[in-house]
Amino acid sequence: MGELMYEIGQNAYIKLVLHALKHKASPVNGVLVGRFDGGKGVVEITDAIPLFHSNIGLLPALEIALMQIEEKYASQGLSLVGYFHANERSDDNDLGNVAKNIGDHICRYFPQAGVLLLDNKKLEALPKVKDRSPVMQLYSKDGSKWKVEESGRLVLKEPSANIILLDYASTQKWEEIVDFDDHLDDINKDWLNAELFK
Repeated sequence: MGELMYEIGQNAYIKLVLHALKHKASPVNGVLVGRFDGGKGVVEITDAIPLFHSNIGLLPALEIALMQIEEKYASQGLSLVGYFHANERSDDNDLGNVAKNIGDHICRYFPQAGVLLLDNKKLEALPKVKDRSPVMQLYSKDGSKWKVEESGRLVLKEPSANIILLDYASTQKWEEIVDFDDHLDDINKDWLNAELFK
């Protein structure tokens, strides 16, 4: 499993970061949807579903969300391939217990699952350095523990994703993002964010 790569699509990547930008003072989380290409040794992350910005470890709401996500994507040949987490404090770069526990749950069904943790320092520096690497840290399961992976194992499928992310951030596109929390408050809100990039 040492050579496994994780490739995240532009829309999935941007959706996760916009979710974190919308709720800067709260921890946020989401799940990664995609497939595993065993021949290439690549976990392809094709979509991301923003889940919660309050009570991120609340089990009943999480179970409902995961069931709906699995049902929605199974017909497309996609499954849960990982988890995303952003801490509430910008100086906190530790993978907390909630993130580890949800990652463990996803690993039971998809052993190659990765956990992405937003790197706030990289995100803050992005407008100045114009970096093409993801503003996230990849963790993978090593026995019973989660370990930080080398930065080169997580790649952006589209090299221009950070440029587009900066454009969306400058226009406050994050105001349009809907997470599962928002959907539970108002069922008319689309937690799949189908209109976000149109």
